This record gives sequence, structure tokens and C-alpha cells, in this order.
Amino acid sequence: MREYPQHAHDRREVGDRHDSQPKDGSHSGIIAQNAGMPMDDAALRAVLKSQYHAALAMLREAIERCPSDQWSGTGHKNQFWQVSYHTLFFTHLYLQRNEAAFQKWPHQHGGEDGISADPYAPAQVLEYWRVCDAMVDGAVNALDLESPDSGFSWYSMSKLEHQLVNIRHIQHHAAQLSDRLRSSADIGIRWVGAGQAL
Repeated sequence: MREYPQHAHDRREVGDRHDSQPKDGSHSGIIAQNAGMPMDDAALRAVLKSQYHAALAMLREAIERCPSDQWSGTGHKNQFWQVSYHTLFFTHLYLQRNEAAFQKWPHQHGGEDGISADPYAPAQVLEYWRVCDAMVDGAVNALDLESPDSGFSWYSMSKLEHQLVNIRHIQHHAAQLSDRLRSSADIGIRWVGAGQAL
């Protein structure tokens, strides 16, 4: 059994401090068509997929636009590459049915969430990003969203709520990295309100 203590990522987080819709409007009616009535399973899964892809798109842009001198710079408790990889690691982990189903990305080096060893190059992290983004739709389709169990011993909540936690975690770190870029290099990251698989 792998050991990932509750909120393990918090120990290393830095306390750092808009395309709102796809142009084809493909997601614009998801909420509207369900307003005032229970959302059916397919619509709920479509919303989760959309928000996963949107949050990941913002993370990707931050990674792509990070200046080389900031990628492994030591001006923060966690280097840019560490926050980026950590975010993808937990995205990947929490898209699984449970902890037993998780298999680390084959190119990971280092233990736990992979950020204690030598830095990954931006191209490597973007490769892992593509793996995570590509798995979203199939993973969300396969999850039992009615399960009262998250599938992870350190998270006592339903599977559905845990998926919301996972999306919030991606957005939390995407915002953290975006703020670094804006503060240090005046680089802005566009807001993505809804997303699609690339």
C-alpha cells in the first residue's frame, strides 16, 4: 500500500500569494438546461470533465510561459517545476478509482509525489500534463460518483466531492504559479472558464 498522508502536499506548498467558454459554445448549455432540476449523470460528468480540462489548461499555460530562470529558481520554498509536477501527480492519483489502482507515471523519479529528486525539464512536465489531460474523460466516465467513499484512506468524503477537491487542487496551484509569473515577469495567464480535451 502506498503511503500518501492526508494533505501530504500541504507540507511543501508555498503560501504565495480571461476565453471563458469554448468558441463553439459546446459547454454553455450544460448548466442552463439543468437549472431548477436534478442534473442527470451524463450532464454531471460533462461538467466535471469540462472543469478538469479548464483547470489543466490554465496550468499548462503557466508551465509553457515560465521563464527559464524561474523554472528551478530558489526564490520560493517550492520551485516552479516542483509545484507543477506535484499538481499533476495528484491529478493523476485522484482520477483513479482508489489508491490501489494508481500506477505512477513511468518517467517519474524520486519517491512519493516525485519532487524530491532532480528537476524535470519543462518538456517532461508538459509530457506528463498531456498524459493527465488525456485520461480525464475516460477516468471520469469510469468513476462511481454515487460512492460514499473517495477511495483514498486519507480523504473521508464521497467520490463526487473528492473529484471537486481534485479540481480545486489543480486550480489552487495554477493560480499560485500564475501569480508568480505576474509578480516577477508581468506574464498574465488567461482565464479558461470551460474546457475540452485537446
